[in-house]
Amino acid sequence: MYEKIIEKLKDKNISILGFGQEGKSTYHFIRKYLKTKKLTILDQHDILSNNDYLKIDQNVNIVIGEHYLDNLEQYDLIIKTPGIALLNINTNQLKNKLTSQLELILEINKKNIIGITGTKGKSTTSSLLYTIIKEQNENVFLLGNIGRPIFDYIEQFNNQSLLVIEMSSHQLEYIKTSPHIGVILNLYQDHIDHTGTLQKYYHDKMNIIRYQDKNDIAIYDGQNKYLEQNLSNFKSHLYNFKVNEIGNIYIMDNQIYYKDEIIYDGNQKRNLIGIHNLKNIMVALLICKILNLDIKKAINSINRFAPLEHRLEKVGTYNDITYYNDSIATIPEATINGIKALQNVDTLIFGGLNRNIDYQEFIDFLRKSNISNLIGLPDTGHIICNILKEKGTNKNIYLVESIDDAIDIASKQTKKKHICLLSPAAASYNKFKNFEEKGNYYKNAIKNKYKK
Repeated sequence: MYEKIIEKLKDKNISILGFGQEGKSTYHFIRKYLKTKKLTILDQHDILSNNDYLKIDQNVNIVIGEHYLDNLEQYDLIIKTPGIALLNINTNQLKNKLTSQLELILEINKKNIIGITGTKGKSTTSSLLYTIIKEQNENVFLLGNIGRPIFDYIEQFNNQSLLVIEMSSHQLEYIKTSPHIGVILNLYQDHIDHTGTLQKYYHDKMNIIRYQDKNDIAIYDGQNKYLEQNLSNFKSHLYNFKVNEIGNIYIMDNQIYYKDEIIYDGNQKRNLIGIHNLKNIMVALLICKILNLDIKKAINSINRFAPLEHRLEKVGTYNDITYYNDSIATIPEATINGIKALQNVDTLIFGGLNRNIDYQEFIDFLRKSNISNLIGLPDTGHIICNILKEKGTNKNIYLVESIDDAIDIASKQTKKKHICLLSPAAASYNKFKNFEEKGNYYKNAIKNKYKK
């Protein structure tokens, strides 16, 4: 299968834009099959000091520094890494040149691809669906934004392989081919720092189904107003999912219904707690129905499935206080969902990078909640805590500078047999590289504190 991609690349003047995980994957893929092909790598940062193999590659041209995006028009193909933002670049003349690992695999194999996107829940839903299919069909791969570059696994695919691909808005931004099955789990405010506007962010997400035809399938949140208003001209088979309202598949009284028959009891023991995770389960079951999988086996897979790291992850119980890590919750809606799922949260540690998201609904939720202690981290945690102070609240409000300070307060103030939850409701880039680094720091700090 990869031979078709090599054929497309071999005679083109190619640049690799961005040399992070996916950029390196693209480089090694091309070099394996086109050993002497001239390549240009574009990156803002110094990529030579940590990648010695580039120093001995006589057929690679390296462009780094603040002007790395100059002269993009000179290339036939620009294989873009998702994280590179082109906010200040006129991309109108580049649209036919910009491509990616995702675009290249979609062009040759869209019929076997299930693409899953959404502001939140895409990693859990993708992993859950992959697990279900894997236990009924060995020939399936989990790829994409979950941290598995497509080209790292492409040699293992064949024409019958199912590819479950988590697709971020960054990956979808410039694609011109949609997968056979495209899923939009939800749409909230996020990544405006990358797209420039919320409308552009939503538009990019819609690319997962925008280029489908009448033989393709689009699965979407039927209670999202933006999606409902913008799907009327789409050609694919549309399947909606809903909560407390009848849809193609829906949740009513904690039961999942498909064609008005209960196919999953949400009250049974499961590791994926909360209504948000029940929605993820619902989407996975709908795809199982579409793929004609064994639903009883699927339910067994669902109930055994454990939450992914940094997603309502139980860190441990110390001095009768249970600590949870939900550092993936980088928007207020995700934090609200986590609090509702756990139900017994007495202390919330939150805050991170200020991306000008509207926090009014989150503030109102915190004021009405049963949480006793609100510990705000820079920057948004401080902003929200100060607003709550000004409006008046019965909560204990603490402004801290570090996670260590937050844990120290939480250990003293959290009620016994209750929960202390880290759920930032903001991105982590102001203090950490990403949400994983923040979550790992939190977990290690808790364990180190109670070793003393």
